[in-house]
Amino acid sequence: MASLRTARDAFGEWFDRVALESPARLTLGAFAITILLFTGLLSLPAATSSGERAPFIDALFTSTSAVCVTGLVTVDTGTYWSPWGLAIIGLAIKVGGLGIMTLASLAGLAVSRRIGLTQRILAAGESRAAGLGDLGSLLRTVVIVSTTVELTIAAILIPRFLTLDYGWAKSFGYSLFYGVSAFNNAGFTPDPAGLYPYAGDLWMLVPIGLGVFIGGLGYPVYLNMIRQWRSPRKWSLHTKLTLVTVTVLAFISASFLALFEWTNPLTLGDHSAGKTIGNVFFQSINQRSGGFASFDIGLAREQTWLLEDVLMFIGGGSGSTAGGIRVTTLAVLVLAAWAEARGRRDIEAFGKRIGTEVLRIAVSITLMGLFVVIVTTGVFMWQTDIPLDRSLYEVVSAYATCGLSTGITGEIDSDAKMTLIITMYLGRVGSLTLASALMLNRQRRVIRYPSERPLIG
Repeated sequence: MASLRTARDAFGEWFDRVALESPARLTLGAFAITILLFTGLLSLPAATSSGERAPFIDALFTSTSAVCVTGLVTVDTGTYWSPWGLAIIGLAIKVGGLGIMTLASLAGLAVSRRIGLTQRILAAGESRAAGLGDLGSLLRTVVIVSTTVELTIAAILIPRFLTLDYGWAKSFGYSLFYGVSAFNNAGFTPDPAGLYPYAGDLWMLVPIGLGVFIGGLGYPVYLNMIRQWRSPRKWSLHTKLTLVTVTVLAFISASFLALFEWTNPLTLGDHSAGKTIGNVFFQSINQRSGGFASFDIGLAREQTWLLEDVLMFIGGGSGSTAGGIRVTTLAVLVLAAWAEARGRRDIEAFGKRIGTEVLRIAVSITLMGLFVVIVTTGVFMWQTDIPLDRSLYEVVSAYATCGLSTGITGEIDSDAKMTLIITMYLGRVGSLTLASALMLNRQRRVIRYPSERPLIG
């Protein structure tokens, strides 16, 4: 017993050291090991409805998509996997979502411990996030909030499935699966037809849409809002930027989606006005990160694909289960352009100044994302001979871990599937790893070169 306790303490000390000194290495390794573990579970005969072993590439693809909370699939989730397989996928989504939020928080903790004391005090005052040094408290908060939202969604959906004669067992299982998938922005659906049959069903769409919205905000945002719910003016700059940017993007995406698809008989054109408006707002939430679709994306117009390419690339909030470059990255870039256009020296928002180091990180993350998407799209097109519009859509969806698809994922060969697997992995760990690495590698130089400004534009 003593030896077990000693081994546990040694592991805890090693984990804390790696988490604080090299969060990037911890992130890469943790996700890789978790993906392989769930790949093994999905390769078991009991995981498929036919009782036969799933091909390794499909098990690996599904595991990567679930752990990275993406939602892209090479086989139909509702028909190919058995109830045991669906339980494995749901657990993978839950573990992946918790891992994302926890590792993102650990990266922030590592950064806060490596910067100067004065900066740490200022950062703590700005975020108002108590307990930065208490890893146990952080983990408990993440688990409690995520589980509460997931169970609330499930409780709302159970009566609806019962009215559809699904039975108690299936209603409970499907509702819980949707709750986990929605909050973690995974986009997996246990129904063979997905959400298409529920296109006008607000009882289904509203709780799922709210789950996606809350999960996409991020742990720092809702923790800050919970602790300061009586004083919105005291919310952190990160919370305010996230909420404003998410709201603006939701209305912009809803407006353009309605403009492009209102008269398209293959998607929203044949619906009533009320049903169309409901679908537009549901889809506007899912276009950036959720991955759920209330109509066939493959039948949408190319303008809609381009709109969703941009929105998926932006993604959701930092420290959330959503992917992309994150909405605060976009906000910083827009604020920087606005400050430059007005001739202001500082980047400012809500009475606060944003440092130039934050702008450099935002630019680095954006350029890295563009580089990965461009290169991967070229490789994917070479492997599949699929046109640019569909290839780009699939690659952006994979990199942004969104999960929306034009319907080509199940038709591609193993090489192209592996390309998307790597893209999902890079999209999930890439921005977090790069951001923490850049923050931790900041160096103070005594001697600096003289300044000179090249011509831009």
